Amino acid sequence: MLVRDAMSTVVLTVGPDHTLRQAAALMSARRVGAAVVLDPDGIGIGILTERDVLNSVGLGQDPDTERVHAHTTTDVVFAAPAWTLEEAAGAMAHGGFRHLIVCDNGEPVGIVSVRDIIKCWAPARQQVPA
Repeated sequence: MLVRDAMSTVVLTVGPDHTLRQAAALMSARRVGAAVVLDPDGIGIGILTERDVLNSVGLGQDPDTERVHAHTTTDVVFAAPAWTLEEAAGAMAHGGFRHLIVCDNGEPVGIVSVRDIIKCWAPARQQVPA
């Protein structure tokens, strides 16, 4: 199975000047653990994860004043839609992260998470009769 088969094509994007609270509220409402950060005038494509928000709050920083750009991961490992799930899982394990932005021709087209991969690999649930 390929990344294109497992990835979510509806991707939450935020700007570098959003506050962490704004980004967290959007992530919570969408029930996602990461947002793509688009900064065409700066870093280009980055990623903000729930862990980035958690680390900031844990340090006592104010999520109403902290900006996304200060917490964005910019050395992103990108996946291609044609990667196998094994390749994506290997990149995640090697880098120690749970999300990969999927790019095609330099543009983000999706995001794949560990959860997406597990859903594909896990056997279908069997309903047990009551």
